[in-house]
Amino acid sequence: MTQKYSAQIYVTLRPSVLDPAGVAVRSGIQQMGYDNVEQVRIGKYIEVTLNANSEDEAKTELDRICDLLLANPVIETYRFDLTPVSEEVKTT
Repeated sequence: MTQKYSAQIYVTLRPSVLDPAGVAVRSGIQQMGYDNVEQVRIGKYIEVTLNANSEDEAKTELDRICDLLLANPVIETYRFDLTPVSEEVKTT
């Protein structure tokens, strides 16, 4: 039987990559009077539900999905939280 997993994926620019969108948002925040904000970085949040035979298999598949589609490994990093969903899925 396979297990259903829920993944929350966070993709962000590498620290060495300039973030013009983050700079623009920071400028807007400061114009609103919030001078205590030093830095803003913009990223992506993605939710994925998948079925896998084990948690290790789910992590391996998510790494592959992130590397090939969801993140550009040259300029972005990613991390994910993986949670088993309580109901099991039967395979046919």
